Amino acid sequence: MKILVIDDDVKICEVIKLYLEKEGFEVVVAHNGIDGIAMFKNEMPDLVILDIMLPKKDGYEVCRELRKISNIPIIMLTAKGETFDKVLGLELGADDYIVKPFDPKELIARIKAVLRRTQGEVNDEKVVVYPNLTVNLTTYEVKLEDKVIDMPPKEIELLYFLASHPNKVFTREQLLDHIWGYNFVGDTRTVDVHIKRIREKIEKDKYPWKIKTVWGVGYKFEI
Repeated sequence: MKILVIDDDVKICEVIKLYLEKEGFEVVVAHNGIDGIAMFKNEMPDLVILDIMLPKKDGYEVCRELRKISNIPIIMLTAKGETFDKVLGLELGADDYIVKPFDPKELIARIKAVLRRTQGEVNDEKVVVYPNLTVNLTTYEVKLEDKVIDMPPKEIELLYFLASHPNKVFTREQLLDHIWGYNFVGDTRTVDVHIKRIREKIEKDKYPWKIKTVWGVGYKFEI
């Protein structure tokens, strides 16, 4: 899973990057608000760690801009510890608020807690669990109501990728790149065909999740 750190303190970024990489996360870094927004759009992270006092565009503005385009979890990590600042950050859409100086171990625990709340149960074995649905990329197995569903590898990979990023919209081109690779010779109809087959096998109106078509854009796993 990828985490974007937006903080102008280079040393703090290095410490966060070190601890997160030890936990198996991929980390990308930006040192000002404008670069942070651009990197968010390019890198498609699973979570953002955001400072408030940033050059060019402060953390409040960045949070506001990100919330216009995404529901990806945001943890504010800042020296501004007044109640007003915390309330403002949370009202703008932050999922958690940590005051500097901080314990890296606490930060990691908070990150995992936020990810558990927002992305279902995801663990190191590449398993995503939702009500009545389990997608295991380690064993390439999909279970619906504890019954194994027959799916070829690409359908499982596509379902796992979408389910690992709930409520996040991906274009057909992005899904082709992630699942089939940049060198794939084919067109976006490949994605449409696979989505149709997955839906036929697992979707029912009674479940609190579904693969939704976002017209003119692509697909998302909606919960």
